[in-house]
Amino acid sequence: MRSQPNEIRVVLFDVGGVLVELSGLAMLLSWLGHRVTAEQVRTLWLTSPIVRSFETGKMQPAAFAEQMISELSLQVGSEEFLTELYIRSQRILPGAVELVRRVPRYYVRATLCNTNALQWQSLIEQRDLIGAFDYHFASHLTGKIKPDEEAFQHVLATLGCDGPETLFLDDSQLNVAAAKRVGMHAFQVQGPVEAEHALREAEVLRV
Repeated sequence: MRSQPNEIRVVLFDVGGVLVELSGLAMLLSWLGHRVTAEQVRTLWLTSPIVRSFETGKMQPAAFAEQMISELSLQVGSEEFLTELYIRSQRILPGAVELVRRVPRYYVRATLCNTNALQWQSLIEQRDLIGAFDYHFASHLTGKIKPDEEAFQHVLATLGCDGPETLFLDDSQLNVAAAKRVGMHAFQVQGPVEAEHALREAEVLRV
């Protein structure tokens, strides 16, 4: 077996926005009348106590939908809110599965994602994508959520590796900054093309 050309042992992917299309983001922006940017919505989502409660498994979907609709003053029903954000928005981006599979097998492949029971059920049906990884760290199952440093420390402790041995790819700058604080190599990327560029820069992909 060839040894990797760098200190990295673990390649850690966010899922939404990197490997899977976040079409729910566009719908949310539309509901908000495009008064905010996509990055502002990502930050809102990552810092909202309501979202954090739902995506760590502490809140049921119906209660989450009602509270978020009220919080954001959206003109949409609870069922439509959940369907558009978490069920219809699970399209694997072109090239995503192939990119993950191209990561050499001497690296541990893992996901670290903020998710929930509804979204996760749709994801696990994408067997080609989910099966390409060795480990999954889903927030609603671990109870640990990005951008909390605890979420990243949990990955390191579980896999028995250090921050500098881990490469992390995420579409949110907040999450990338948190990963860097625990010593990880981290890149903000959107979609498989940008992810591939980051993997090449880190010398994980060489051909």
